[in-house]
Amino acid sequence: MKETAKRAAITTLVVGGIVALALAVWKLKLLFALLFLALILAAALRPAIDWLAGKGIPRVVGILVHYLVLVGGLVTFLWVVVPRAIDQIDNALGAGSELGEEAEQSTGIKHDILVGLQRRLEDLPSGESLVDPAVEVTRLVVEISLGIFFVLASAAYWMFEREHAQNLLCSLIPRPKRKRVRDTWDLIDAKLGAYVRGQAVLIVGVATVLSVVFWAIGLPYWLLVAAFAGIVEIVPVIGPFAAGALAIGVGFTDSVQTAILAGLAVLIVRLLEDYLVIPRVLGDAVGLTPLLVLFSVTACGLLFGGFAVILAIPAAAVLVTLLDVIVRDRDPAAEEVPSVIFSPSDAETR
Repeated sequence: MKETAKRAAITTLVVGGIVALALAVWKLKLLFALLFLALILAAALRPAIDWLAGKGIPRVVGILVHYLVLVGGLVTFLWVVVPRAIDQIDNALGAGSELGEEAEQSTGIKHDILVGLQRRLEDLPSGESLVDPAVEVTRLVVEISLGIFFVLASAAYWMFEREHAQNLLCSLIPRPKRKRVRDTWDLIDAKLGAYVRGQAVLIVGVATVLSVVFWAIGLPYWLLVAAFAGIVEIVPVIGPFAAGALAIGVGFTDSVQTAILAGLAVLIVRLLEDYLVIPRVLGDAVGLTPLLVLFSVTACGLLFGGFAVILAIPAAAVLVTLLDVIVRDRDPAAEEVPSVIFSPSDAETR
């Protein structure tokens, strides 16, 4: 009886501890998501920083240079794109706007599309709405700023502490398995870095190309639509469909011909991206099938909210790599990762 009671008590403690840990992780899911984002950012920047270190530039200086470039790019985007996008939204929703008049005069499916588009635009921030709720905007800006600071600081610390963490983990496992663990760690790091750098190239490229095309065909709100199309590149499969639907809907505010041209532009850019750019830029960086990508994105969105969607592919890539090494017994040292700006070998240059 004593032995049975002892086992029951131990089992209860173990199960209770697991449940408590799961609840704690769930409550801190945003913190863990930001930490994972920091690790991904560090993986993307590490090859360049290690390459600079090999040229005699201290890592601290290399990190600061990269962060200044990132902040400068963000500030430039906000300065160039956001004011013009807000002006376009205000013009679309103002009194006697072309969008409202077109929606009133149209009928059938075109009327439904235009009304739906106008309602979506009404949910976006206009110039006046950004000024009125000052307290709410201030709170949101503070939260976003803290999140960005946490990610950048964690990424910087991880670039210094990564090797120590790797050595600590390897010291806890048998010596014959240490090389395999290191190779697996390096493979995951290389995949995440290649994926993030490739996505950055695609976002900038898609937004730039579509901006020029939309402007050339006379698409209303061309800058806003092109910026949206570039940003939603972060969301595989679903993002391009959303960009195409928005471009066609906005095109209807001008004419059916403009809507068709806008839809064709998004389709052609997407085909070129799928069959020409992605194979050369990303290749098989994450090793995920389209079905697994769609499932991962949908599952993360349903479980953790919209923010987690951008982390779905990296998280799935980590799990698939671990399954390949542990279950399928693949050699991580023999796996190839595409070179995106920097090859994995550049990370080893000190």
